[in-house]
Formats: sequence, C-alpha cells, structure tokens
Amino acid sequence: HTSLSNSFSIAEMLNCCLVRGARSQSIRAMSTKTSEFLCVHVYVTCKSGTEDQFKAASLANARASAKEEGVARFDVMQQLDDPCKFILLEVFKNEGAPALHKETEHYKTWRETVQDMMAEPRRSVKCKNLFPVTSDGWDYGETQLE
Repeated sequence: HTSLSNSFSIAEMLNCCLVRGARSQSIRAMSTKTSEFLCVHVYVTCKSGTEDQFKAASLANARASAKEEGVARFDVMQQLDDPCKFILLEVFKNEGAPALHKETEHYKTWRETVQDMMAEPRRSVKCKNLFPVTSDGWDYGETQLE
C-alpha cells in the first residue's frame, strides 16, 4: 500500500489525525494523483413508487458529497429503461476518503432516508482510475452543482 512517509501508512495517518481532530488537514496532505483515485460504482434498485424520493435524497447527498475535500466526483445516474435502477459513481481522491465520507451528516441522512426504499441491498464495484489522467478531467471546478 501507499505510504505517506517512511513510517506511517495511510490507515495509521488517518487514525492519528482522527484522534487529533485534523481530518481536513490529513486529506489535503494525501496524494491526489489521478492514478490513485478510487472509483466506486454503486448499483441501487429502489422499490417501485419511490424513484422520485430516492432521486431527491441521492441528489442532495451528491451535491454535498461533491464538496468534500477527498471527493473528485459524485455522479447520480438513472437507468433509462428501468427508472427504479440507479448508478452512483463516486470518485475518491485517495483510499482514506470513503471512510471520511461515510462519517458525514449528509451521508448518514441519505443512508437513513433511502434504506426502506431499497428493493434489494445495494452493491458496489471498486475500480482503479486509468483515465482521465489529470485532475481537470474529474474536478467540477468552480461550477455550480445544480
């Protein structure tokens, strides 16, 4: 695994920083090379009749998530031929960012809000980023996320 220094692994550094309450500083110190981005595709099937509520909750979560220091992108997609199926594309700048994301209030609110809307347990596939190779290909920049 990747080391932050000669003596600390990412997990050890995160643990140390969490204890000290310096989460945002630890994330900024981590590498943001796009080859180290973790891409997570989350597949969700919601119950028929809950599509609009699921979409609203997921968009609210995505807008807040996209502002997190460790998030490069957070996309929400709805399947054309089955509106109950969604794909969430979550691109994290480092391996520690998903754990910090799951501690946010917006994620906890999303999880609680949508849990009874799920037709089946959500599943995810984790991938290593190969392209784009520059952060410009991922970052939202200064655009408004609406």
